[in-house]
Amino acid sequence: MTKNRTPIQYVYITLKGIAMGAADVVPGVSGGTIAFISGIYEELIGSINNIRPSLLKTLKNEGFKAFWQQANGSFLAALFLGIFISLFSLATIVSWLLENEPVLLWSFFFGLVSASVFFVGKEIKKWSLAAILALVFGAVLAFYITTLPPNENINSLPFLFLSGALAVCAMILPGISGAFILVLLGSYKTILEAVHERDFKIVITVGFGAVFGLLSFAKLLKWMFANYKNLTLALLTGFIIGSLNKIWPWKHVLETKTFGDKIIPIKEVSVSPLNFDGNPQIMFAVLLAILGFSLIFIMEKAANKK
Repeated sequence: MTKNRTPIQYVYITLKGIAMGAADVVPGVSGGTIAFISGIYEELIGSINNIRPSLLKTLKNEGFKAFWQQANGSFLAALFLGIFISLFSLATIVSWLLENEPVLLWSFFFGLVSASVFFVGKEIKKWSLAAILALVFGAVLAFYITTLPPNENINSLPFLFLSGALAVCAMILPGISGAFILVLLGSYKTILEAVHERDFKIVITVGFGAVFGLLSFAKLLKWMFANYKNLTLALLTGFIIGSLNKIWPWKHVLETKTFGDKIIPIKEVSVSPLNFDGNPQIMFAVLLAILGFSLIFIMEKAANKK
């Protein structure tokens, strides 16, 4: 699994991690989408899938070097370093833009995610009725998820364990936001308060749920890619299409709720920029959407040239 890479290539992987972390801050945008369009998705799934009890046996019998290579440790370390850097730095900028310039931020991500539909879709080597049905199913399911109202706050430990597992599964799926899933499940406020108040019982419970979800779901995804790659890609393309409803830049917010120190819109409807209550900023929004759209193809061209 380990690839021979130069130090500068690991720097690029860290930069991709930074982009993933920044995307995960935005409710409705998935870090999995960024992983896919940056060309590391299957390696990420495979590397996570390699984290299993047999690694400890490798460490004991063959030493740390063999253990690190089997886990693809350099790749995961570089990627998660970028994610953590983003969460503690760039994410602050993204959060500020989300509150102060939402139309411009959503426009950029709308262009980015729209282009990823073409990027992921063209990887489907053979279209069939089953692939079309998988795409439609994924699109309808993702669209339906974006329209669901959140549940009331729930703080039972088994439910929080399940929340952690489901949220991390959503996080690595292109098109579905893990943070948005927590809001839907009613766990967002509980987890946010637990982090602020250092309630380690809840934090550890959610953490174990996330690890369980990540390891088990990665195994399923790897199996799907190995046996039903076209159907899997069609399903993921559908997820991305359906998620576009959530990141449409112009929305009327009908109802909000306060979760900790954050105000989250829980009921909103997409509208034309001409019917938008605030400043639609149409010209700048269109330019940023084009920039986001073009960025995907620039990245792809650079990767092909390399």
